Formats: sequence, structure tokens, C-alpha cells
Amino acid sequence: MLPTFPLITAVVAAVLGLLGALLTANVIINRVRTGINAGDGDAATLAQAIRAHGNFVEQAPLTLILLAIAEAIAVRPLIVGIVGALLIAARLASAYGLNRSLGASSARQFGGGMSVLLPAATSIAILLALAGIR
Repeated sequence: MLPTFPLITAVVAAVLGLLGALLTANVIINRVRTGINAGDGDAATLAQAIRAHGNFVEQAPLTLILLAIAEAIAVRPLIVGIVGALLIAARLASAYGLNRSLGASSARQFGGGMSVLLPAATSIAILLALAGIR
């Protein structure tokens, strides 16, 4: 029986929604502090805040959509939960790393690696489920 509502995805989406709101607020706060209304004005903290927000917006939605599809077609809840937890961890790590520096860091590397791995793994889980392998 297919689930009636993707509950795991709903929790992941809610947590990511809060993170997205915090990242947006961070950009606004940095704009007010620097007095820069457009672009980053070569202010490092504003550039970092903008990049952290942009990276979140670029990476989180695709995996979240795939996660909802996976849950809706009855991919094992354990797999959906693991992907959801890793997605949250990856986005938190990436946001942390980007807000500290635009340079390389282990947090950014983890977030970047997961940004490639999670949508691919979720896509494979969806294809397997559609083939009857759950």
C-alpha cells in the first residue's frame, strides 16, 4: 500500500525551510550591516552570506523533490530517512562552511559531495522501486 502523505519528506522540508529562512535573514542582516543593497560590494561577509544562500537554493530543491517522489512510490522508509538526514546534514555543513569562508573546507567538501551523491542515489532508488525492487 502506498503512503497517503510523504511524512518523512515533510519533516525534512520543514527543517530545510527553516534553514532557508535563516540563510535569507543572514543575507538581509549582512546587507543592513554593510549598507550594500545590490551585489556584494566586495564585502567578504556579505559575499559569503549570498553564496551560502545561493548554494542552498541551487542544491536543496532537486533532492527534496526526488525524496518526495521516492517516498510517494514506497521506497523503503529507512532509505528515505537516511537520504533526508544526509540532505539536512549536507545543507547545514555547506551553509556553515560557506559562511565561514569562500575557500575550501571539510564542511564545504562534505556538502558538495553529498550534493552529487544524494540526488544520484535517490534517483537510483526511484528507478529500482519502479522496477519492483524496493
